[in-house]
Amino acid sequence: MTDVLRTDDSATAVLDSARRARTAAADLAPMSRGSKDAALHAMADALEARVDEVLAANLKDVEGGRADGLSESLIDRLSLTAARVTDMADGLRQVATLPDPVGEVIRGYTLPNGLDVRQLRVPLGVIGIIYEARPNVTVDAAGLCVKSGNAVLLRGSSSARHSNAALATILDEAATAAGLPPYTIQLVPGDTRESVKHLMTARGLVDVLIPRGGAGLIETVVRESTVPVIETGVGNCHVYVDAAHPSVDEITAIVLNAKVQRPSVCNAAETLLVHAASADAVLPTVLAALSGAGVTIHADARAAEIGAANGVATVPATDEDWSSEYLSLDMAVGVVDSLDDAIAHIRRWSSGHTEAILTESQQAAKTFVSRVDSAAVMVNASTRFTDGGQFGFGAEIGISTQKLHARGPMGLLELTSTKYVVTGEGHVRA
Repeated sequence: MTDVLRTDDSATAVLDSARRARTAAADLAPMSRGSKDAALHAMADALEARVDEVLAANLKDVEGGRADGLSESLIDRLSLTAARVTDMADGLRQVATLPDPVGEVIRGYTLPNGLDVRQLRVPLGVIGIIYEARPNVTVDAAGLCVKSGNAVLLRGSSSARHSNAALATILDEAATAAGLPPYTIQLVPGDTRESVKHLMTARGLVDVLIPRGGAGLIETVVRESTVPVIETGVGNCHVYVDAAHPSVDEITAIVLNAKVQRPSVCNAAETLLVHAASADAVLPTVLAALSGAGVTIHADARAAEIGAANGVATVPATDEDWSSEYLSLDMAVGVVDSLDDAIAHIRRWSSGHTEAILTESQQAAKTFVSRVDSAAVMVNASTRFTDGGQFGFGAEIGISTQKLHARGPMGLLELTSTKYVVTGEGHVRA
């Protein structure tokens, strides 16, 4: 990959790659499921065969990230191991087992005049992915785009430049050798912000952009792109413990899983709300468990008082805490007086990603589900389940928090559009 390009050269390089992708997309769209699945298996095999090459490239990025002062949560997102590479390869093989959405008849009917009307699922075309510090996105995005018949332009962050270059090269070579059109999988040329701007304004060559990363990246792409954007959102996820709560052991297990299992991901819980009627029974155990797991607890006055009475240290919660996607071992904790207050808090501060209610009341669960307007709502389950793999989609391209076309974990179906095919027998309109 070229590290620095002049502005004019950068524009030419990016637009040329988009033109190549457009040609590849046209040739890929009609290919059979068998051909695409064979390519996915070849890509998976190549990753495993060249794992040492991937890890060597990744080590350069990790060392560079530490030298640049990246946080440990970002280092975790950036880091690859042999096991993680195997998981990525297995993800490609899992995608190969999924039904091919292309060509599916969504609806079909015959009009009174005899015209046959069918709505078919088709690829979007050329998909651009702009993402930060997560090399696994390179593999997940490439696999899902291949299966759904789309060419993909990958633009990762400079912090993962070596990892992404190695992965994209391996995937592209394997896919082409397996019979896919050349340039189905491409890394966007250039390593400056100019190349990102050229990708965002390649309207007519790129059909859709999907940003994956922090709030700043997503907001920039949504604001500055002239290419249509599927907005993925940050994950300020909430867990609410109702007055009619499950056992303290169950609550503790869910809260710990939601916060601690992998705090650097978007479906990790960032805020815990507990009904006042449950606070004295629930919070001593839960706060102690969180603190014991290394979580810094940002508590409101009532939660802090319960923590202090039980020997658990807290720090005061501010508006910044309620609005934060920490991506770290931090959690905001508050006590609310009612289910309505919990819902009002979530409506004010949520990013619309995932919220969970822990309750034994069917009515409370029904109210929460109907009134909380997020992409995913969990009842008596961890927020960590908002994931394409957990939902049975295979690898996901991202989690959309918008309401148009795609919402929630985005799998194969969300990478398709539709077209109408109308068949007649010499029909003319009167």
